[in-house]
Amino acid sequence: MNYSFEYIDIILLAMIAGFIFLRLRGILGKRTGFEGKINPQFENILKKTQADNNIKKNENFDENAQKEFLKGAKIAYETIITDFSDQDNKITNSKPLLSEKIYSQFKSALNERNKRGHFAEITFIGINSASIKEHIKMGTILKVTVDFVGEVITCIRDKEKKIVSGHPEKIKKIYDTWVFSRDTKSNNPNWQLVDTLT
Repeated sequence: MNYSFEYIDIILLAMIAGFIFLRLRGILGKRTGFEGKINPQFENILKKTQADNNIKKNENFDENAQKEFLKGAKIAYETIITDFSDQDNKITNSKPLLSEKIYSQFKSALNERNKRGHFAEITFIGINSASIKEHIKMGTILKVTVDFVGEVITCIRDKEKKIVSGHPEKIKKIYDTWVFSRDTKSNNPNWQLVDTLT
């Protein structure tokens, strides 16, 4: 009889152990053998999701900040456009306002104009409107896209001062979409033109 009681005790203990094991597995889960092995397709989706989470509307770029920004953007717009009328074909006043990419593009355009022996006469009349199309923040970098509608008088002349294009008295309406950017963590408060979508 003693042996039978020992067998019963063992069976009861085994049942209790089994119950505890099942409870722990239900709470903690179980290994499937796939830990650490992510399907490349889902890994790319995960990376994209994480990147998208870093791109968000700038919550601090409120209405007052936008108004102040547009004041500066208008000045920058006029400065950059009129800088192309310099007869020495050099970018001077607007250089600090341009990213390296845009500066390189503008410099190449001026060099090409200079090779042809042409120069531009530009009279900036004014800005009819300037509105923020969108503003996006990625990390610490804030990018603001602005739609400009302006008026200028412009013409291109050759070495003999003959008009190649444009008109010296006719006002022309121009439509531009420019993207400005700055690092919000930088001590430098200045914005730079980083792209033109015209």
